[in-house]
Amino acid sequence: MGAALLIQRWYRQYVARLEMRRRCTWNIFQSIEYAGEQDQIKLYNFFGYLMDHFTPASSERNLISHIFRENNICRNVDWERYFCYKSIEVPKLYSGPHLSFPITCSNAAELVEAFKNKQQLHSRYVLQLLGETWRLLRILPNISQISTCHSKEITICGDLHGHLEDLLLVFYKNGLPSSEKPYVFNGDFVDRGKDSLEILLILFSFLLVYPNDVHLNRGNHEDHIVNLRYGFTKEVLGKYRLHGKKILKLLQKIFSWLPLATVIDNKVLVLHGGISDTTDLHLISRVDRHKYVSALRPPKRKRQNRSGMTDSDLEDDDPTAKPVDSSRRRVHSLTHSSSTGTRHEVQRRSLQGLNNRVTCSVEEELKERRRQAGLSQSYGDLRNSLANSDSDPDSGELLESYGDEWKQIVDMLWSDPMPQDGCVPNEVRGGGCYWGPDVTEEVLRRHNLTLLIRSHECKQEGYEFCHNRRVLTIFSASNYYEVGSNRGYQANRATRALTLRQSVGRTERSALRALREKLFAHKSDLISSFQEYDPENTGLISLGHWACAMEAVLRLGLPWRVLRTQLVGDTLDGMLDYHLWFRELSITDLLETMYKHHSNLETIFRIIDTDNSGLISFEEFRQTWKLLSSHLQTEISDEAISDLAVSIDFNKDGSIDINEFMEAFRLIEKILGHIDYSYRPLSIGDHNNIMT
Repeated sequence: MGAALLIQRWYRQYVARLEMRRRCTWNIFQSIEYAGEQDQIKLYNFFGYLMDHFTPASSERNLISHIFRENNICRNVDWERYFCYKSIEVPKLYSGPHLSFPITCSNAAELVEAFKNKQQLHSRYVLQLLGETWRLLRILPNISQISTCHSKEITICGDLHGHLEDLLLVFYKNGLPSSEKPYVFNGDFVDRGKDSLEILLILFSFLLVYPNDVHLNRGNHEDHIVNLRYGFTKEVLGKYRLHGKKILKLLQKIFSWLPLATVIDNKVLVLHGGISDTTDLHLISRVDRHKYVSALRPPKRKRQNRSGMTDSDLEDDDPTAKPVDSSRRRVHSLTHSSSTGTRHEVQRRSLQGLNNRVTCSVEEELKERRRQAGLSQSYGDLRNSLANSDSDPDSGELLESYGDEWKQIVDMLWSDPMPQDGCVPNEVRGGGCYWGPDVTEEVLRRHNLTLLIRSHECKQEGYEFCHNRRVLTIFSASNYYEVGSNRGYQANRATRALTLRQSVGRTERSALRALREKLFAHKSDLISSFQEYDPENTGLISLGHWACAMEAVLRLGLPWRVLRTQLVGDTLDGMLDYHLWFRELSITDLLETMYKHHSNLETIFRIIDTDNSGLISFEEFRQTWKLLSSHLQTEISDEAISDLAVSIDFNKDGSIDINEFMEAFRLIEKILGHIDYSYRPLSIGDHNNIMT
């Protein structure tokens, strides 16, 4: 009996250590993921600031203006002529699937089988399929109403994020969509994974065949601005070099027409992100959803301008953008004021943000525009000063904003639940809110509902109940962060073969690798923070001060004392030699900045590359850096930028293509790979450090 108790105690401690390591790893992955989303929102807000305060003729505004409005050809009556597929011939050597229209269930099944075998659909069929999808989506309501009275059950799928294997496994286990097998796919079909387009084409084909039984909700990643950062734009252009630009433009239009929610049996609400204390389904059902080509900024209507001309077109200018004080480090939600609470109150840490104000070092003109904008004023005063200024005489004046309904849409796409009552800004993601059980009860009661099903958050088991089981989160993409990180539908065979210890160890190593990249990217800031705790310049700081400095710089809300042994190795009498720690990170400041903000740089690169050729000139590269340095409030000399451009131009053709651009990051990552951090699994002693 005594031996059995000892074995049982040992096993419980073993499982507890694994669980502690798993949770710590999960926090690392999730914090880094949300930091990226926050950076993307900040970068887009920065572009919006330039649009508001640069003159129309400025080169910086011209570089980015196209992302703030639909391409004019999308509004034209003959837009279908532009996207016409009829002039595209399918060669005889093409061995992929052939589609007939109207599309049939056999066509859709054939498409599934073709993508399973790694075949590619010809661009003619892609454009034709997307065109038919757009025509159908236009007649669908904002909130789909469905019933289980005929089928008895409805399958709901969460985020897929380009993981085709997971979708195929769902179909294998549950059957293909049909009148007897209805489905609701709850957004985030694209980005991150490598088969996003294939997933869209499969879902659209079944939607066309079974419009009453296949329902697609929009997610926060069904947004062309988000796609610039998270891979979908790159994926489409890589697979369809000749017609990729047209495909992307058509998808941009399709995304804006996707329904926003689904209600099952008048009792179950299915939407991508969540709700807030102001959610009103009656208002949402009346929204003209296609106005919101990007949900990151609300459109505004324009009235008669000073030249006497009228313009009823919609532009994605933000009438609610509020300047952020430079002393603040937090990034607040797009739609919620921070006065209602802080992240410490909801047990999540805000991530380090980049200020979205523009410094005066870029151009004297910008300095003047900032003065005219009145950055120290309240928003009401700022709005009045802009309306009375001559900063953009052709832009017209704000007549009517769509702030209320825009806020509703952002909340539906970006919000997350929290265990505490209330509704506070989602400062971690930068958009939407965190809402509590009381908000869930009130919204469900108000609309006579019993359950809210949402997605948007990766869960280790693939699903999770909260708020007294009134909210269910479903996440269908397995191995989201790393092989073995979460179940989803567990489509990867290698994952199913891993033991619990192997799975935790693999994901832990991957998370630590990603965290080390963060350390590398913030080397200068970390050293400066360490030196604040080292007034005598000894090069040594205590572990407590090290942990404080790490959180102050990175703002990831991680248990740094626990992670210390995996990140810095041995110490001398509890003191860390931080200069020794960073000795192998001694590369040029410009390369450090480049690596630190490579996602922002790549996003700007793709925005400047308006023709999607994958090529920009040295001058456009200089403009990219100027935009980034303005965003970061840093000064980078033209000479340094020119030297960097020449070094990146590996083939010496006088221009930089996207492959050369990304190769530069690969080389930096190779340098990073030589950094020697000691590694060992977390121990019980480490767990004690969490409590202290």
